[in-house]
Amino acid sequence: MMRGMTRDGDVATLLDELVGRALACRAPTPEQALALLETGDDELLEVVAAAGRVRRHFFGNRVKLNLIVNMKSGLCSEDCTYCSQRQGSQADVLKYNWVDAATAVAAAERAVAAGVKRLCLVASGRGPSDRDVHRIAETVRAVKERYPDIVVCTSLGLLSAERAERLADAGVHAYNHNLNTSETNYPDICSTHRYSDRVDTVAVAQGAGLSPCSGAIFGMGETDEDIVALAFELRGLDPDSVPVNFLIPVEGTPLAGEWQLTPQRCLRILALFRFVLPDRELRIAGGREIHLRSLQALGLHLANSIFLGDYLTTEGQPGEADLQLIADAGFVVEGREGEALPPERRDLVALRRRGTGTALPVNA
Repeated sequence: MMRGMTRDGDVATLLDELVGRALACRAPTPEQALALLETGDDELLEVVAAAGRVRRHFFGNRVKLNLIVNMKSGLCSEDCTYCSQRQGSQADVLKYNWVDAATAVAAAERAVAAGVKRLCLVASGRGPSDRDVHRIAETVRAVKERYPDIVVCTSLGLLSAERAERLADAGVHAYNHNLNTSETNYPDICSTHRYSDRVDTVAVAQGAGLSPCSGAIFGMGETDEDIVALAFELRGLDPDSVPVNFLIPVEGTPLAGEWQLTPQRCLRILALFRFVLPDRELRIAGGREIHLRSLQALGLHLANSIFLGDYLTTEGQPGEADLQLIADAGFVVEGREGEALPPERRDLVALRRRGTGTALPVNA
């Protein structure tokens, strides 16, 4: 199957082959992966339906909820061009030093009430110091003492083996460190550390017994070849969960003017990642509301996990809206399979008081 296919029969054959491989946990060929990204918008629903078969096979209709707690915001020493917390950032984001354990426990309380299964403690910076690891360990113990069933993930930057072991001993389950883009594209988005540093950190976390979590950011000028290379690199790292971010172009960052994504392209990228990593938790992360917009529900047919509520420095849609989105699309929150939102939405019924027959203009 070669690139540039446009005929209906060729696309149907491609999708059948991709589904067959994925159900057997076999990766597509690079040529198939590129061909998938090149399918047209008129074939999008076929692509979503095919990848959706794989998602349903491994995860049913469950959606896992995750919540971010930004433990330390802004003033990072690294120069990642996509990040509003970067060195030299002019973005008007919140800046504060480490929050205390009680703040994280309070966030966990709201998260658990909403059905969140995974709490993600994140801090800006190149990597944690010994003191930082101590702070996080104390926070994790406080959270786990109050909510023993919640899964804690940390994302603290580059990590040494000794510090990774201390996090594991404190009760941290997973460690997130995204590759973000392909090795070829990496020098264009960061100069203060190397792509290999990120790969090594994922391996260090895995070696300490932490569940590896590593993903990507799209919309930074990457080519289709970059996307495919990154997907296969991630598959080789064998992560348990893979967050897929879509660039949020924040004013005051070097990439503030990058608006390259369409909802259709985002869905094709998610479909590719489902085919390449068929049995792994695929999480739609930052930029979901901005780039998928009214097609967010289609994203749930590809990914089995989302962040609830807000992100590190930007706001997401209200958590209640996320829960409604899941229910309306026919999915259930993981761990709450027996629960459903009330079917009545009387709040959406509004008698017309504008347009024809009134002094107000029509709603158009």
